[in-house]
Amino acid sequence: MDTMFRMVKRSRKQAVQAQGFEQISSEMIDDVCARLLENKPVRRTLPGGGRLNIDRLLPFLCVYRHNPQRHDEGTHYFVHGEASYLSAPGDAPVRKGMKTLIQRVARAVAGELGSFLILEIWSSPDEDVPHASHAGTGELELPHPAFRVITRIPHRPEGTVATLDAALRRITVQRHDAMVEINLHSRNHSPGMTQLISAAEAERINCHVLGLEIRPIYRDPRSGDVFPDVLRVLRRGVGRALKRAFFAFSLNRTSVRPRHFFALGQKRLPTLVWQVDRELTGVSSQFKFLLQLTPINAERSWQQFVASDYSREPVFQYRPLNCDPLLLKRRLLRIPTERIEDPTLAHLMRQTQDELDRQLNMLADIGTKRLLPGSLQVFGGVESSLLAAARKILAEVPGRTSEENREKVGARQFARRAAKEIRYYRSRFDGFTAQSLVREDMYSGLLTTGGNLLIGRETAIPERRVDALLQHEVGTHLVTYYNGKSQPLGLLRVGLANYDGLQEGLAVLSEFLVGGLSAARLRLLAARVVAVHELVAGARLSDTYKRLTETYGFEPRTAYTVALRVHRGGGVTKDAVYLRGLIEMLEYLKSGGELEPLLVGKLAVEHIPVVRELLLRNILRPPPLRPRYLDHPEAIVRLARIRSGLTVTQLVSSTPPDITR
Repeated sequence: MDTMFRMVKRSRKQAVQAQGFEQISSEMIDDVCARLLENKPVRRTLPGGGRLNIDRLLPFLCVYRHNPQRHDEGTHYFVHGEASYLSAPGDAPVRKGMKTLIQRVARAVAGELGSFLILEIWSSPDEDVPHASHAGTGELELPHPAFRVITRIPHRPEGTVATLDAALRRITVQRHDAMVEINLHSRNHSPGMTQLISAAEAERINCHVLGLEIRPIYRDPRSGDVFPDVLRVLRRGVGRALKRAFFAFSLNRTSVRPRHFFALGQKRLPTLVWQVDRELTGVSSQFKFLLQLTPINAERSWQQFVASDYSREPVFQYRPLNCDPLLLKRRLLRIPTERIEDPTLAHLMRQTQDELDRQLNMLADIGTKRLLPGSLQVFGGVESSLLAAARKILAEVPGRTSEENREKVGARQFARRAAKEIRYYRSRFDGFTAQSLVREDMYSGLLTTGGNLLIGRETAIPERRVDALLQHEVGTHLVTYYNGKSQPLGLLRVGLANYDGLQEGLAVLSEFLVGGLSAARLRLLAARVVAVHELVAGARLSDTYKRLTETYGFEPRTAYTVALRVHRGGGVTKDAVYLRGLIEMLEYLKSGGELEPLLVGKLAVEHIPVVRELLLRNILRPPPLRPRYLDHPEAIVRLARIRSGLTVTQLVSSTPPDITR
């Protein structure tokens, strides 16, 4: 290993000499400083493959210097992705002029903003990573993440150090909390390197220097191979901690007043991010997942089921696939999400890539027993608390009332009502190009896909439920689709990973807010949870049907529809997300959560902080559309009732207003 390392080092040095790299010129430094003082971005490739990326005029710079005397795989990623960083790999001749560059940048920015912070990052020696074994079993114990913050007295930013200390302690990796040491006496620069700026010069220009040493638990100490998952988790945690520290420094020491620590992230993203986003949305647009899972012989199968005295298992037929899942998977897995340096966006896009991969597996498995395990991976099963909530609803909420058997609205009439609602939103945003389409290849039901509302030709909806379903399908699903479509990131249109729960929970919440969440509807959502539970436990469709009719009193056709939705294709657990999402929404609102961040596009609850971050970084824009029911006086009253502690069994609404007129 040592012989190979010396050979690599010698070859690097020879390559540098052969290419005749010049040191960083004074002209380049002048240009960098001039651009920063004009608040312009700086993107420079430095000799030996180094990089200087500064998004705009900011009062900090993250620095990484590779020590050619040691292996240091993975450490440079901790500065990449920050809004202002310098990465300087290579031998000393290549780094000539770098200190002058840093000092000039510090002097220029401190003069403009009042102060400047240089934060250098390096890793501790691999041999310092503890290799402990459990005292009782002798099994390997994974090391804790650990950090050492080095600052010098008396010239040190105490508030910044305290903030960094607290933020680093929040990091958890592999269920181990981080340990942090504050050192006031060591050298505040990378071992084996000289200081970036002298103490006297730093004090003269009001520049502060911090060192951050990271325990390299993200790589194998023997081979140097990086552990990608550990590195990703650690990078996200460190990135957030750094931004909190930069925020404290900005408020305490400079004239900069950011709204939030997220606002100190990158605002100008590299081309690769947009390329990956386009490729992921391109793969997603190649198939209509739920439409492919919808049987085309639902009515015939019902008639055959009745003829068999509700005992023979129906055989469903599906639309032919218009794509080859294997070819799409090949295209999907070539998308280089691992090359995205921004930790937040890398996390989002990798999550989406993984979920699309699992959906393509499901697509290939329609009609087989393999579909159910795939569905459990994508949509999850039924946790005990959700099953208990569903059973409580079925026990306490009364069944169908005579009011719900009144006049019904047919498919074409509903399509006209939907078209009117669509025109309302189109008048407020030209990009809202949705259509309401009656589909002859759908017997009944509603489905939003590809930015349109699809209506089965024999659909019949109780008049009392029409407005509720318009707000569910148009006011929620289509509004968030077109809000997402208006964003620079196309993934917010097609949906971030695991978005279904929040999306359906928000849609059902809209039914309550317009007064259209009936007792029968709430019981139906609970029945879907019970049906999914039965499915996972091994029940057949006929078993689920009997449980719903005999135990819970559902009408035969309703019970069959619930069972069909759950057992179609070999088993789909998605229908449990409606009640789960509604309960999550109630908890979110009770805890003070706002609805506005949920309208940016199609996202999951876990993405709410991410969306806030991207809005503060100006990567995302405020959505152009807001569901009109949110401004209706009765909806505002109902929302206040939820915030005050309304439970899911108390959501059954009285006679609703018609807010669409």
